[in-house]
Amino acid sequence: MKFVYYNDTGREISIHPATESHGVKCDMPAIKPLEERIFYLPANTYPWVKMWDYGEKNGLSILVSAQKDEV
Repeated sequence: MKFVYYNDTGREISIHPATESHGVKCDMPAIKPLEERIFYLPANTYPWVKMWDYGEKNGLSILVSAQKDEV
């Protein structure tokens, strides 16, 4: 699955390192304002997204995790 995130925050967003360890593939450099980033998730999963705001000095961080429905 492909998940596209558009940064409309006006600030750079760093990508949490756990994004890759949670099975998601993407370019890891910070997402600049007005930039899109594509996250590739494994088949049969959906994105779970969490964002942290560490303030103006330390910025924003995003985690995208691949989740499966529990049946």
